[in-house]
Amino acid sequence: MNIKNLLLEVITDKELLNYYNATVIYEDTPTSVRGCVFNHDGVYFIIINKNLSYYKRKKTLLHELSHIELSQLCQKEKDLFAFHIDKYEDEANKYLKDLEKEIYNLEKR
Repeated sequence: MNIKNLLLEVITDKELLNYYNATVIYEDTPTSVRGCVFNHDGVYFIIINKNLSYYKRKKTLLHELSHIELSQLCQKEKDLFAFHIDKYEDEANKYLKDLEKEIYNLEKR
């Protein structure tokens, strides 16, 4: 079970969130913050800016799920995580882009 299955509509958002033991919380955040994800006691909390459009909320959810799927929150040296935040953001964006390309190519066949 993964984001690819979600994009292919094999599973629902709710099923993937249950699989990852994740919950989504919509909050009023600064406009520069679309979302974030963190793990507390084995539960992933995904915070999404409630003022985003429907499309941007969906895109942000996929992005935050990418961080989980790529195991980026399990870094051993957590205090160094902040120094690599741009790297992790780029990796999550690339991961989603690659999935979208793969699905597009599947559908073209």
